[in-house]
Amino acid sequence: MTSFDFPHRVTYAETDKMGFVYYGNYMTYFEIGRTELIRSFGRPYIDLENEGFYLPVIEVSCRYFKPARYDDLLAIRTEITEFKGVRLGFKYEILRLVGWSRDGEKLAEGATLHAFMDGQGKPVRPPEWLKEMIKSSDETQDKTSPQMR
Repeated sequence: MTSFDFPHRVTYAETDKMGFVYYGNYMTYFEIGRTELIRSFGRPYIDLENEGFYLPVIEVSCRYFKPARYDDLLAIRTEITEFKGVRLGFKYEILRLVGWSRDGEKLAEGATLHAFMDGQGKPVRPPEWLKEMIKSSDETQDKTSPQMR
């Protein structure tokens, strides 16, 4: 399925006393990745919520390999792994970039699983426009944020 890279520069606020990115911030990176992936399809995530669709996380995992540090330039690589019924799954890689290369040192990888729900927390089918956008984006495969080019 579609893969998308989005850049992120680590700030002091994201680091702990040791100078490493605090482990919980990787979940925020995952959120940034999936939000920007959906935006890359042509509509922002907020459109889902404005239409009454919500995507709570029902499962999350993260494996850490090396720490990110202040001022590192990261790529948040996000890919859709599952889209059936009311479920939408993503996998992520957090890479430290050097220079202008899209290939970086893998710092962490993870996954989230979401369920489409309405405002009352009941499972609902995803909107047709999102299905179509994901289907058409699969034809182009890898995408990169304009900031990464």
